[in-house]
Amino acid sequence: MISTNITLSPKPAENNLADGYLKFQLNQQTGAVLSMKHTQEAILVPVESVTSMPNMPPSILGLMNWRSRIIWVVDLPRMLNLESLDYRVRQYSAIVIRVESLLLGLVVQEIKGTIRFVADEIHSPIGQVASSLVPYLCGCVVQQKEILLVLDSQAIVQSSILRSD
Repeated sequence: MISTNITLSPKPAENNLADGYLKFQLNQQTGAVLSMKHTQEAILVPVESVTSMPNMPPSILGLMNWRSRIIWVVDLPRMLNLESLDYRVRQYSAIVIRVESLLLGLVVQEIKGTIRFVADEIHSPIGQVASSLVPYLCGCVVQQKEILLVLDSQAIVQSSILRSD
């Protein structure tokens, strides 16, 4: 038992250097993470709480009230040209991100929790994912034999899909 404590003691020290990420499923096949420094909250939102707006791109689901602020809600898999969400659901799994003063709700298939890893574990996504995804990624990371996309919050909020100009 004492030797177990000695072998485990370096791990928490390493963990302090690791960055926190919110882990989620974009769709059945694709896992992803977002940095916790841009993540405000992970919430379940009743479908009827999102008000659709006319003449919007298909990836924009509409507007919702979040903590007395009106924010845009985006179908993140559809925005990334992946298989889109099942619209027969009664509630959305949403991640509210903040980049500077911009708030955005990202709807994903399922929120899995948080994980930690160091930046050195992030590898180039080129050649491993569709080229249309690359502008939205910081890279890829392998966690427990699963490849996770490391999404770039800044690139998501600055996407041309979300601009009206």
